[in-house]
Amino acid sequence: MHGLVNRAVERFTRDTYGREMWLGIMQRLDLGFAEFEAMLSYDDEITHEVLGELAVSLNKPMTEVLEDIGTYLVSHGNLEALRRLLRFGGTDFVEFLHSLDDLPGRAQLAVPDLSLPTLELEDHARDYYSLTVGPMAGGRIAFGAVMIGLLRAMADDYGALVFLDHKGKRGKVEIIEVRLLDVAFASGRAFDLGAALR
Repeated sequence: MHGLVNRAVERFTRDTYGREMWLGIMQRLDLGFAEFEAMLSYDDEITHEVLGELAVSLNKPMTEVLEDIGTYLVSHGNLEALRRLLRFGGTDFVEFLHSLDDLPGRAQLAVPDLSLPTLELEDHARDYYSLTVGPMAGGRIAFGAVMIGLLRAMADDYGALVFLDHKGKRGKVEIIEVRLLDVAFASGRAFDLGAALR
């Protein structure tokens, strides 16, 4: 697993639950290091072990922890650059949904050895979509749960009211049902495509 993925798990834990919790998890796992390097690659099993220990420490199901990580990636102030990158996917939530197919490819343009699961959006009606999420780490990590948290946070960011339902697995892929209840439910967070550089 790419170090950026592991680093995101680390930052989520430290920013949300504190440095001591993170260090306790790494000490219990006895991996020989306490922090992930963003540009290194790690065995998928290490990522799975870290997430498992985090879920045990929080007394939460792994899928709930993964959803929380997805929300964190969009909503935490420390990751404003990622939020901005995602907002370039469209001027409203529907345009953003349609940009998801290209997200893994865009990520690889920025970081060539970063491999994200495939994403495929299907339109069923004007306000009803399904998102197919490919496997990650040999299928051991439910990236669909991360996408639920990310989609929920992005809907809030755009001011859209959506209903998200994880429909489970179909073979090796996960299916997320997206029902758009109101594209302009709230004002959303401020975003300017031409924001001035500071």
